[in-house]
Amino acid sequence: MGAIDKGTCPVKTGSIYPEPYASQMAGRSSLRLGDAGGLTQFGANEVILAPGALSSLRHWHHREDEFVMVTQGECALVQDEGETVMRVGDCAAFPAGDPNGHHFINKSGAEARFLVVGSRMNPEIATYSDVDLEVELKDGKATFTHKDGTPYQGDEA
Repeated sequence: MGAIDKGTCPVKTGSIYPEPYASQMAGRSSLRLGDAGGLTQFGANEVILAPGALSSLRHWHHREDEFVMVTQGECALVQDEGETVMRVGDCAAFPAGDPNGHHFINKSGAEARFLVVGSRMNPEIATYSDVDLEVELKDGKATFTHKDGTPYQGDEA
């Protein structure tokens, strides 16, 4: 494949989350760089956060590793122990199975971007640290449940 033209990359906006969580992701989008390059073993996305936007609900992956590097602006990395300001060139790693949930918030007045690279495990489970929600990703389908395994109906929060 070689060079990827970011101008023609698929852009994902919104979220796969059920409501009321999906609407909390306003101002977040991502360029699907790995998909544009035909990658299948790991994902590579450039996440774009407008001022005030969240990258995701705070979460952790059971089987997938994630790596992040800030490429533009600054954002706050939020984990169990608090917030860390991340600036251009700063990196973070989230090993599979570590239940210290994470997400990023753009608290600045300018757009922030970061590159996120993660393994693509099938199936995979992600647990959301601050809400009663889990997702199983299997064969391209997302199934949301409560942490006790009961089905999530949406708009229950």
